[in-house]
Amino acid sequence: MTTTETAPAVLHAPAAPLVPRPRTAVPGARPTAGPAAPQARRNLSTLRREDVLRLVGAAAAAVAATAWLCTQVLPVRGVLPAVLIGYALFLLFTVVLISFDEDRVTIVDRVVSVVIHSAAVLLLLTLAVVVVFTLGRGSDAFRHANFWTQDLSMAGPLDPMTVGGMAHAAVGTLFMIAIALAVAIPLGLLCAVFLAEFPSPFARVVRTVTEAMTALPSIVCGLFIYATYILMFGMDKSAFAASLAITIMILPIIIRSSDVVLRLVPGTLKEASLATGASQWRTVWHVVLPTSRSGLTTAVVLGTARGIGETSPVLLTAGYTTFFNWNPFSGPMVSLPFATFTLVKSPEPTQIARGFGAAAVLMVLVFVLFMVARLIGGRGPGVLTPRGLRRARAASVRLAARFERRELVAAAATTDAPTAVTR
Repeated sequence: MTTTETAPAVLHAPAAPLVPRPRTAVPGARPTAGPAAPQARRNLSTLRREDVLRLVGAAAAAVAATAWLCTQVLPVRGVLPAVLIGYALFLLFTVVLISFDEDRVTIVDRVVSVVIHSAAVLLLLTLAVVVVFTLGRGSDAFRHANFWTQDLSMAGPLDPMTVGGMAHAAVGTLFMIAIALAVAIPLGLLCAVFLAEFPSPFARVVRTVTEAMTALPSIVCGLFIYATYILMFGMDKSAFAASLAITIMILPIIIRSSDVVLRLVPGTLKEASLATGASQWRTVWHVVLPTSRSGLTTAVVLGTARGIGETSPVLLTAGYTTFFNWNPFSGPMVSLPFATFTLVKSPEPTQIARGFGAAAVLMVLVFVLFMVARLIGGRGPGVLTPRGLRRARAASVRLAARFERRELVAAAATTDAPTAVTR
């Protein structure tokens, strides 16, 4: 009897599907389950109701914690330490409240946004305090009409506010800043065009010197003019000498700001002008300067703001007077900053009020000059004034008539040519 041994059947499990290994996988690493889910888009620019509630809750908690710490725990006296402690606690509570619902990126964004907005509010608050304090202290003086039309020649320290004014100081300020700008604007713009449009080793030297002169102290400018114009040449103290010192101060600012603005003009505009056959100077005059007009006006405004409020150059070069002086080249002439500096040192309340009134007049004058500069150069490239638009339309009509006359002459010449050939 033959026994046949049958081999036991081997049961094979179904093969698992192979997961393709990415080419960048490290040998021996575990295969990933699949691609990660796409992240949700994070909107960090919208102010939600939850953000407002967090800020209000953090502010309330900071005020309460600061009051408890400053009165019960810490030996702190004064408003400034309490404000600093409260602000630090406000940031801390803001981070804690945001961390309950948001991730690290959102926390950092919200905290940085709070710090930036706090700095902006602090800056605006400081400006408001300065303006309100100056106007409040000077209101006793500038609310009288004589303050805007008279000088101090007939007003003594003990005279009431109905006598005397600051018109002579306003006239002196206008004379000084007008002469300074008349000298600084052409020189500054020409130097900026040279630096931006004609690069060379000498231009790099000029740019370096200009950048160094932007931080030049104002007293140095006054001492330079005093040593050269007054002592060396023997001239008298005058508004012209003060304007020369102010010119030295504002010239580097105008050059540096204008240079940056001119270098931002797109190169394609200049290339298009040069491709039509225009010269480089014509390109600068008709393309570069009109395109950067608003930026150049801003540069002039910055220079004016620097020079119109200076005291030390005027103190050394212009002198002090209580009379009107309509000749800027002879005799002392006072400015509003110098009048403010002189009057607020007096122990008499009337003189102090006149000094703050002069400061208020200076702020009004600066505001008016800035508005005028904004109206002159505030329009962007290609935006014309009504007068400029009318001039452009008239030029377009003249060009169209010129082209029509040229076409008529050409047509007449072509019609007369066959007749001449026939004859």
